[in-house]
Amino acid sequence: PCRSVLTVACEQTEVLLFDPISSKHIKTLSEAHEDCVNNIRFLDNRLFATCSDDTTIALWDLRKLNTKVCTLHGHTSWVKNIEYDTNTRLLVTSGFDGNVIIWDTNRCTEDGCPHKKFFHTRFLMRMRLTPDCSKMLISTSSGYLLILHDLDLNKSLEVGSYPILRARRTTSSSDIASSGSSGPRAVGSPCHQNDSGPLSEKHMSRSSQREGGSPRNSLEVLTPEVPGERDRGNCITSLQLHPKGWATLLRCSSNTDDQEWTCVYEFQEGAPVRPVSPRCSLRLTHCIEEANVGRGYIKELCFSPDGRMISSPHGFGIRLLGFDAHCSELVDCLPKEASPLKEIRSLYSHNDVVLTTKFSPTHCQIASGCLSGRVSLYQPKF
Repeated sequence: PCRSVLTVACEQTEVLLFDPISSKHIKTLSEAHEDCVNNIRFLDNRLFATCSDDTTIALWDLRKLNTKVCTLHGHTSWVKNIEYDTNTRLLVTSGFDGNVIIWDTNRCTEDGCPHKKFFHTRFLMRMRLTPDCSKMLISTSSGYLLILHDLDLNKSLEVGSYPILRARRTTSSSDIASSGSSGPRAVGSPCHQNDSGPLSEKHMSRSSQREGGSPRNSLEVLTPEVPGERDRGNCITSLQLHPKGWATLLRCSSNTDDQEWTCVYEFQEGAPVRPVSPRCSLRLTHCIEEANVGRGYIKELCFSPDGRMISSPHGFGIRLLGFDAHCSELVDCLPKEASPLKEIRSLYSHNDVVLTTKFSPTHCQIASGCLSGRVSLYQPKF
């Protein structure tokens, strides 16, 4: 978070550490895991977590990198995503076993720390918390986007214990208003649940119905609108949140793997149409087609710290994208209908497909990493 260290997750069990200011290599954790390292998340300026295809999560301290602080066991398949709730100091991980697991880092020992399964869904790809930790978003390989509203991480969600608010494709405002009045529909179920209507009524508290609000951890199931994918379906491979919580950023690929899109969806808050079926909370505002290279590999994109730009892997480089040509704030240039993202600058320095990119949290600097292992640092000038 203080920009003093750049960490890199590698395919062959390694984690690399660099000084992003001098670009010097600091250290290699050559056996950080027993399989591919997928994600790295800093909990503060010294403690960070890594997750791996070896089904474990490891905690590390920058002051003592010769050994792990502890190794966390709980997942049964590849662990792909790490989030951290700074309010409760709970670590949240997700994996291809479909589980979202909560870890109590307040009570860590060398043998691990207490954990519990929070949520389960089939086809899970990525999981994110909004900046204020009030929502959890989960993307799936079947094209669904799940949103848990009014998040309470202390309450585990077993199958059938949460109300499903709605399940439909994100549409225009007029379509949302008309379809919202029809109440929730059955989900063809990425969540092992087929009776969403009765479930919503059964588990909605009386106070929530009376006040027109939603209960804690209420579930919204959406099929985000993606250009050109109406009949073919898509896989949501990358999921990011606007730093101010205004929008979500998705990278989607068609089921036939011949087309990729980057899409921005605005969060729409407000009073529900009916107590058990509030209006669709996402609206497609911007999108752009991506280069169809590196099929089968996930490309991780990101927002800039101020949320005005998006850095997106594009072939053998990255593109800096804006909501308009002047890099305006999203709220200042919201279109009535979905508009193309504007290409601000393209940066190409790799000899292989770029898989990930990240802005520095404090400086005008961007990092990118490609399939062959090269890491590039940029200081763009405009």
